[in-house]
Amino acid sequence: MLELVFPKDTNYHGTAFGGWVLSLMDKAASIAAVRHAGGNVVTARMDGVDFHVPIRVGDAVALDAQVVKVGRTSMTIRVDVYREDMPTGEQELATTGYFVFVALDDHNRPRPVPALADGHDTSSAHPDPEARP
Repeated sequence: MLELVFPKDTNYHGTAFGGWVLSLMDKAASIAAVRHAGGNVVTARMDGVDFHVPIRVGDAVALDAQVVKVGRTSMTIRVDVYREDMPTGEQELATTGYFVFVALDDHNRPRPVPALADGHDTSSAHPDPEARP
């Protein structure tokens, strides 16, 4: 996903509202979860969201969401948010977060999700948000 930061998306410091960034992250994570689950999902939890650098008016925001762990009915999605200086194209990691989604059946009850494809299990490549100090 790619978004531009406008004044309406910022606080009085001229940096992006945290809640606006979280909304974008949830949206990007939900797309990754729906694609993996092949159907409806709901956000069950957001955790381990770290804001590294400010995102300013005029920056572009690029979001990358990836399924990193799969349970029986749930998926953990890592979302990285990059701020991009539009004139130079320079990108910098601004925010990282983990989102847990649950797949739903036609009766809005949890349903099984497919395992990650062989060689695509990245849960060991990124810290487990539940194991954080």
